[in-house]
Amino acid sequence: MDLASVTSTYARAFVDVVLDKKLDASRTLRELRALGDLVARNSDLRRVWENPAIPAAKKRDVLDAIVAREGISLPVRNFVAVLMDHRRVPFLRRIISGFEQELNHRLGFAEAEVTSARDLDDAEKRSLEAQVQNLTGKKVKASYSRDRSILGGAVIKVGSTIYDGSVLGQLHEIRKQLARST
Repeated sequence: MDLASVTSTYARAFVDVVLDKKLDASRTLRELRALGDLVARNSDLRRVWENPAIPAAKKRDVLDAIVAREGISLPVRNFVAVLMDHRRVPFLRRIISGFEQELNHRLGFAEAEVTSARDLDDAEKRSLEAQVQNLTGKKVKASYSRDRSILGGAVIKVGSTIYDGSVLGQLHEIRKQLARST
């Protein structure tokens, strides 16, 4: 089984648990991200959890201490314990990313990456999100970034589809049309 299949399998399985048990999906995602960030930042923790020579009970003791300190829920704790048992901790970030994508898909959300030439105010963000919702028919979770090189307007990426409403994109389109007409 390739890495994408492995990470996808764990991500989908945990989404099943979250939805079947009607857990708070956003809390679960926050807790998973917090653990993922902790593992990414702490090389000692990674070494312990990824080392097959260290007994599983010791690894769980460390996990339980983190869970108690951070207020992590039992389902998230158990999921991470399964990942440790199956030596999947090195793939935790990818599994969390897959979990988020699968959860958004099942809850009817579209993830949009919005790049604009300047920072957008809240009203502009709501307006863009409403337009994307009309295009996709899904609720939108948007992330925003700024890139002054697009000169104006915005570029919106939803999945593999790109909606280019930037000034730079329009200039490129005009250039193509002029090249075709000459």
